[in-house]
Amino acid sequence: MKLDSSGLQVLSREECLRLMSTSSIGRIVFTDRALPAVQPVGFHLDGRAIVIRTTAGSKLAVATRHAVVAFETGEFDPDGRTGWSVTAIGHARAVTDPAALRRLATLPLTTWAAGLPDHYIVVETEQVSGRRIVTR
Repeated sequence: MKLDSSGLQVLSREECLRLMSTSSIGRIVFTDRALPAVQPVGFHLDGRAIVIRTTAGSKLAVATRHAVVAFETGEFDPDGRTGWSVTAIGHARAVTDPAALRRLATLPLTTWAAGLPDHYIVVETEQVSGRRIVTR
């Protein structure tokens, strides 16, 4: 088990993706008017791609078009002092292909977006890293 300088377990890419697949809520980091912005989102890991459903005119949909974004999800138990966090970085893109849209519509995605959530954002996970709190 490899530990970082803080004593946290460094997770492999495969373990990061496995843990991400167990979560449905995360935070996407994007640029809004030249400043960093963070927004909680429902998501689904589709293979190695993060899929988010929102409304087409939302700030998130507009800001993530062909942009590099960061995404984080995790799980923590403050009483047990255990948990994990995974961060992914990649290019976000809007899905416009009708066949791809029909397939994405079948995924178990929850959304917090008001209005009709008819827009899908896919983030290809180019860099993935994670840490787990280990008890000693």
